[in-house]
Amino acid sequence: MARIAVAQVDCTLGEVEANVKAALEQIRAAAAAGADVVAFPELALHGYALGRIEDSDPLRADAPQLTQLAGLGPDVLMGFHEDGGIRRFNSAAYLTPNGPLHVHRKLSLPTYLAWEELKHASPGDSLRAVDTRIGRIATLICNDAWQPALPWLAAQDGAEVLLVPANSAQGMGPDALDLITIWRDLLRFIACMQQCWVIFCNRVGTEAGARFWGGSCVLAPGGELVAEASLWEPGLIVADIEVSAARRSRFQVPLLADARLELIEREVARLIRERAGA
Repeated sequence: MARIAVAQVDCTLGEVEANVKAALEQIRAAAAAGADVVAFPELALHGYALGRIEDSDPLRADAPQLTQLAGLGPDVLMGFHEDGGIRRFNSAAYLTPNGPLHVHRKLSLPTYLAWEELKHASPGDSLRAVDTRIGRIATLICNDAWQPALPWLAAQDGAEVLLVPANSAQGMGPDALDLITIWRDLLRFIACMQQCWVIFCNRVGTEAGARFWGGSCVLAPGGELVAEASLWEPGLIVADIEVSAARRSRFQVPLLADARLELIEREVARLIRERAGA
């Protein structure tokens, strides 16, 4: 059994030190509750509207502002604007007392309507599941989870737990787009079809005209809701998860084992060739 904490927090745009201080308070509370892992939202150390500030003060994954977060007991998943040398990334670091275990760089950067992520970050180029103290996990940042192939790839790589930090807000998409309902349906679908635990951590607060709605939650491999945070308000939720339930589900109904990887590889290669020749 593993204990997961989800820190549904607000942050201050561009104020890294203030956001670190606030994160440490949440981590201490999670440690007091016996959490093994505490997850934070997308870009929780920097804020989302990076185009509104002159310099976002990006960090390398081994920067002290990040590494200090894992010194209080739990492992920490923290969203931040990563300094990648000549490139910058929208990243989430999985931090342990021994340093960063893994850094996921957001793969699918929306740049349409009100979203302008490609102006401020480069897309990542890999997706990996990694072994942690609680089991095998993978991270998908916000819009990554909306790309059907990515949760499936993470599960095919053995991920038993998907961590999904997000910055989902009202005021950034068409008024008719019910993001709260779509996210809830999407997360349940992922948990059911990829037969894994899904830990969704969304932000709250208002920034640059966008109001982040929260609604962080923990879903079991069958899609059952295990824990849920309030809408619109900050909070820390804690849930116990039996990671081995993912393995049992995959044994009983072998959806993932039935995937024909060679067929998929062949057909994807064909589509790439055809697009190149168009």
